[in-house]
Amino acid sequence: MADPVTFALVLLFLFQIKHLFADFYLQTPRMLRDRGVYLHVGRVQHAGLHAVGSLIAMVLVGVPVALALLVAVVEWAVHFHIDWGKGRWSDHTGHGPDQAGYWRAFGVDQALHQWTYLVMVWVVLPCPYSAAARCALSAPKVGTGSA
Repeated sequence: MADPVTFALVLLFLFQIKHLFADFYLQTPRMLRDRGVYLHVGRVQHAGLHAVGSLIAMVLVGVPVALALLVAVVEWAVHFHIDWGKGRWSDHTGHGPDQAGYWRAFGVDQALHQWTYLVMVWVVLPCPYSAAARCALSAPKVGTGSA
């Protein structure tokens, strides 16, 4: 996919589909329990589900496997901590779905995940648009005769 706009939009669309299923259809009772506990097996699994889905999405659009794997591992850690933060906040406030505070926390949680996807797309964009260090490594050196 040569066009960076098409690449970014397709990858964001795939991330959205993945997010919809991983956050709203595929969560198990274990994933939903004890969200404020840091070392929680359910959250490890939930963040892993997101990371695997993102890995598949990135490989489908042509991101090199090694880069896609690195980005997916970082997403796992970020997703884990976003959800832990929301779980801790929810435990602290005790807000339920009938209270505005619950929905504000839900909105912040979802916004943080969406901003994560924007950063992920930026990192894996094809050179020269990418934030990835691989672009700097593959750029021609000035004065070396490389074009």
